Amino acid sequence: MTIEEMKAVDIRTVDPKTLVDVTTIKIDENLSKEERVAEFLRQVKNPYCFRVGDVVVKNVYSTDGVTLQDRFEQFARTL
Repeated sequence: MTIEEMKAVDIRTVDPKTLVDVTTIKIDENLSKEERVAEFLRQVKNPYCFRVGDVVVKNVYSTDGVTLQDRFEQFARTL
């Protein structure tokens, strides 16, 4: 799936069973920052649309100068 296809997933029509539940993601805290981000992306499959338990989440990233990597890192730290 391309980035544009990931962004275009419609949470009203997506089958929740096809989405990764972020509560199941496990990331080794001993990895470097870059490796943790890469591991999160590998496991979540689509950082724009995923589940938290039974709730489908559509994530949108702004163009305010904060990089996508910064946002992923911020999100990954909250897991």
